[in-house]
Amino acid sequence: MNKKELFLSVMRNEKPTKWMGYAFDAFPPYKFHCVIDPISVWDILQFSGERFVDNWGVVHRYLPEDPGIIPMVNDENKVIKDITKWRDYVHFPEIPELDWSDAKKQIDQLDRENTFVMVPTFRGLFERAHCLMTFEDTLVYMYEEPEAMYDLFGAYTDWKIKAVEQLIDNLHPDVIHSHDDWGSKTSLFFSPAKFRELLKPHYERFYGYIKKRGVLIQHHADCYCQGLEKDMVDLGVDMWQGVLPTNDIKAIQKNVAGKILLMGGLEQAVIDRADATEEEIRAEVRRAIDEYAPGGSFLPCIGSIECINEWVTPIVIDECNRYGAEWIKKNS
Repeated sequence: MNKKELFLSVMRNEKPTKWMGYAFDAFPPYKFHCVIDPISVWDILQFSGERFVDNWGVVHRYLPEDPGIIPMVNDENKVIKDITKWRDYVHFPEIPELDWSDAKKQIDQLDRENTFVMVPTFRGLFERAHCLMTFEDTLVYMYEEPEAMYDLFGAYTDWKIKAVEQLIDNLHPDVIHSHDDWGSKTSLFFSPAKFRELLKPHYERFYGYIKKRGVLIQHHADCYCQGLEKDMVDLGVDMWQGVLPTNDIKAIQKNVAGKILLMGGLEQAVIDRADATEEEIRAEVRRAIDEYAPGGSFLPCIGSIECINEWVTPIVIDECNRYGAEWIKKNS
């Protein structure tokens, strides 16, 4: 079996487990393990600096020392001043004619037999909302003005579907990497009932479109999402990437019954430290494999995909593959 086939065998929870290794081994060796497409560049990745305003009118910061692009939204600069009048404030940017040649070159350089072509779609529904207004506004409005929030999420879903349609038409990916954190490290941002009321119906449309096009869905949420795992199954999510060990991963494995691949399991506070030792890093990888691999549909990886301390990532990858092979021998 090649790398893609081995990955799919784990995703499908085939028994006995045929492979255990770094979850992204069968994905592109590019940033985020994705082919970087022109929509992502135009929408967010083109920007950097102490302060910049994106195509949506949102203020951000992105400096070399930052872990990512950070929304700098406050009461003075927020786009949506009054959620009941959001249509007066939000202007959905028209995606311009873009040059897809660089992304296609990235794909041409890949061994398609062994590598999934994955493209990203950043800023999920909840994340876009708390870019257009403050984080506090977003949560308060979900409870105090649910109808307006429902309509905002729906309008943004329409825009997302148009964007993903272009991604699929131009790049024909195997996987869409969709980004939306629904919790902190230790809890959800909202109740499961509120998720099902306001977000799930729109994700049914969004992810339903992707599945209809024959593309796998990797939902990135490096946070606590326990309580929503069955909803992810309902939505057709194939992989939950970024599952943190603050979730009860063993309980989640039982709940999803092999219907979704859990990618993560590593405690980043242990491994991604400037003063971490190599043995600490390797021991955390071994712990995750020993603890979660027996439950099936699990592959270890860094929740945030890349460590802030860049020297850590190669050690994690090496130990995932080294100890993963050892684990397979012991458990075959």
